[in-house]
This record gives sequence, structure tokens and C-alpha cells, in this order.
Amino acid sequence: MPNSSKDQKETESALRSIIESLIDGQEGFKKIGEQLKDPTLKEYFLAESLTRAQFRGDLEEILHREGVKDVKESGTAVGTFQRAWGDIKAMLGGGDGTLLATAEEGEDAAKEAYSKAMESFLPLPIRQVLTTQSAHIEASHEFVKAARDTHK
Repeated sequence: MPNSSKDQKETESALRSIIESLIDGQEGFKKIGEQLKDPTLKEYFLAESLTRAQFRGDLEEILHREGVKDVKESGTAVGTFQRAWGDIKAMLGGGDGTLLATAEEGEDAAKEAYSKAMESFLPLPIRQVLTTQSAHIEASHEFVKAARDTHK
């Protein structure tokens, strides 16, 4: 019989990992959205930043219901590096194509975070939330990739 305390810790760890990825996405989409010149892409990126914040809030609420009192995450070191690298490329005149390539790298990391979390023990209601969010992340990745291909 599985150890419920062990399962709860595994679930908490998986959710915290995704929350860190969502923080990276929220900040990355906002920052890139502010720098994009294409108004349609700018609007999409800023809206996607808000979506990542909502996803994060949903997962933090789940952790609170599971008894986790303090949920203070800050994103990942890789995400911070990717945003800084994107800033440097933008300052060097990389344009929308360069910013979109940076965003696609961030989306690759988000997809990986969800994929890795889904390998963990997760109660069905939490797995359903992550499956829905993951489908959105996948669609967003495809949108960013197509936009990047258009702006090469």
C-alpha cells in the first residue's frame, strides 16, 4: 500500500516545480510582450502572461487545500538566464524573430516541466488540472513556434 505522506510530498514537489516554470513563463511572456513590435503578438504575449499567473494561482490554491501553508516560489535559474539572454539579444537589435525564438525555448522548458510532473504520483483531480493546463501550454508553444517561423 502506498505511503500517503510520501505521495503527498511527491505531489507537492511536482506542483512546486510547475509553479516555478509558470513564474518563468509569466515573467517571460510579459517581458517579451513589452518588447515585441508586432501589436498582435504583443497582445497575445501579455494575455498569455496573465494566463500563466492564473495557472499558478490555481496550483497554489490546490497546495493550500492540501495543507501547504507557505507557497513562495521564485522561478528557476534557467528561466532567469533565458530572460536575461533575451534582453541582450533584443538590445543588440535581434527584433521580433529573436524574441520569439527565446520565447519558444521557454515554452520547451514549460512543456518539459509538465511532462516530468505527470510522471509523479498525482491524485486524479490534480492530474486533470495539469492535463488541461498542459494542453494550453502545448497550444501556446505551437503558436509561438509558428510566429517565430513567420518572423525569421
